[in-house]
Parts: sequence; C-alpha cells; structure tokens
Amino acid sequence: MDFESIARECLSQPIWNYFASGANDEITLRNNREAFSRINLYYKVLVDVNECSLQTQILGQKNSIPILIAPLAFHKLAHPDGEMATARAAGAQGTIMILSTMSTTPVEEVVANASGPIWFQLYIYRDRAVTKALVKRVEAAGCSALVLTVDAPVMGHRERDIRSGVDLFAELQLENVFAMDVYKTSENTRNKNMAEHFASLFDPSITWKDIEWLRSLTKLPVIVKGIIRADDAQHAVCSGASGIIVSNHGGRQLDTAPATIDALSPIVESVGKSADIFLDGGILRGTDVIKALALGANAVLIGRPVLWGLAVGGTEGVEHIFKILRNEVNLAMALCGCPTIADIKYDLLRPKNR
Repeated sequence: MDFESIARECLSQPIWNYFASGANDEITLRNNREAFSRINLYYKVLVDVNECSLQTQILGQKNSIPILIAPLAFHKLAHPDGEMATARAAGAQGTIMILSTMSTTPVEEVVANASGPIWFQLYIYRDRAVTKALVKRVEAAGCSALVLTVDAPVMGHRERDIRSGVDLFAELQLENVFAMDVYKTSENTRNKNMAEHFASLFDPSITWKDIEWLRSLTKLPVIVKGIIRADDAQHAVCSGASGIIVSNHGGRQLDTAPATIDALSPIVESVGKSADIFLDGGILRGTDVIKALALGANAVLIGRPVLWGLAVGGTEGVEHIFKILRNEVNLAMALCGCPTIADIKYDLLRPKNR
C-alpha cells in the first residue's frame, strides 16, 4: 500500500502542504531522501540468519526495534484520534513515541493511555516560568525523557505551506501549553499564526548553558535534537546531554543544510560512546535503517510516514507503517548477513580489502 499517495487524497491541500513541505526550495528535504541512494551495502554471505533479532538498547532500556516516532505537531490534523492513536501504535509495536510540545492532546492523557515509553519534545520559552512549569508537568505525567529541539531559534520559511494561505494554527488547541495556569498569565497568543507564535514564545537567545539549566530542573535524561556538526555534538555531551538526534528538522528550517545521513559519521566519531546517537530525516526503507546503524546510530526516528499512516487508518495505519518497516529491516539484516543489531557495523559500507 502506498500510504503517502493515499494520505494525500485523505488530507486537504493546506494540511498536506503543512506536513509535506520543506524550507524555501526544499533542497534539503529532497537531499535527506536522495542521500541514502548514494550509499551501497556490501552484504556478507554464508552467515546463519535463520532468525534475526531487531531488539536493541536505547538509553539503557530494551526496545523491540531501532525505530522511534519523531516529535510531530498537530496529529489531529491527520486523524481525529490524534496523538492517542499514535501512542497506541507505538506501544503495540514496542517502541518509543516522542510527543511534541505542539501536541493537540494533553501529555497526561497520552502517557496514561500509552503502553510504552513516551518522551517529550521541548522548546525553551522566553518566559522561563513556562518552560519550568512544563518540564515539571511532563515529568509528573510520567514521560521518561526530554528532547530539546535546538535548530529552531526562529521558524524556517516554508513557502509551499505559506502559499496555502490557510492558518491551520488558528483552529488548533495546543494542549500542553495553553491549558497551563502559568501560560494564562503571560501574553495571550491564541490569535497568532504559526510564525507569530514562534516569534513571541520561543527564545532565540538560548545557549549551551541553557541545557545545563534544563538539566537542573529535572532528573529525566535530556536528548538534544537538531545537531549536524561534530563540534556541536561535543558541546551537547559536555553540557550533560544523554543523547543526540542528528536532524535538520525534516528539511523545514535551513534549506541547503546537509542531509542528516551525510552529517552522521563525523558526529559518531566525535562523541563515541558518550551519548546515544539517533538519526532523523529521510528514513523510508528498511535499508535506510541499516545504513544509519552501520554509520553508528543507535536508532532512527521516522516522522512523515507516521503521519501518512495516521491519516489513512489511525492507530492501525501507524501500526501498518511499522510492520512494513519491521519486515524490511528484518529482510535487509538477513540479506546483509547480520542476525542481530550488534552485527550491523561500518564494514557493511566500507569492507576491508574490498
């Protein structure tokens, strides 16, 4: 089933443009995908692959598959059940969902009804009281990690989305911010569009010291999302990050930023085992997952495919996306001669004495 094509038929044009668009000329959006096609897999033969295990370790905990759900805003634009449907699918598939700050379902409801771990994606707000209150709220709700997005000090220029001329933000309730008492005492932004919301609420002046400040507020591990440089990855580790997500925001922020798979290897080399490393951007096939793991990622994140599954079939649609990827990863592991995730190593890409 071609979920992307069917989802495009299910969604209105403005909603489709919001989910599918990238920044400016969408060069990075395309490169995220095309970069995988330039990487070859030098498979091994005569290895016992009668049974392959996709189980892996993420932040020291077992996960059934090295694929997580990336933080995605506004799930209810794709399906009425919104984030609840996605969380149910993640739990059924034995993986982690990262819930967006811009969720259309309260974090308490998502966690209470989830059967698997929920991480929470966070922006740092100009009003630090809002940030502090939100961190305490998601910790009390039972989230098991914080994911700080650092590549959006301002919102990228998404021309395809802007041309739609429809303010989707005006129709939505951001349940994890607007319902908070501390938020109600600050500037009312309910009538602002998306770009105005970013400009008025999110703090463009944050630095590495703010990661240390964030860590002082919580016992939860902090993962930094939006890194594409080795020196920034080292800064993140020195600031106390437990994980790094190599990400360019799905090509939605700075156009002509490198494809994330191209940025991955130098970051792995610079960080080593100091933090878990995840890759976000362009993952559509099981072979993409293998390539990311071979380059040193602990796991990958998928975003838009989740939305396509959600739009087509709610929980069942998202589960079907994972079943497709699970089968493709299992097949690719068998054909590469890798019965376990630990067997997926760099020599699949650059074998010695080839």
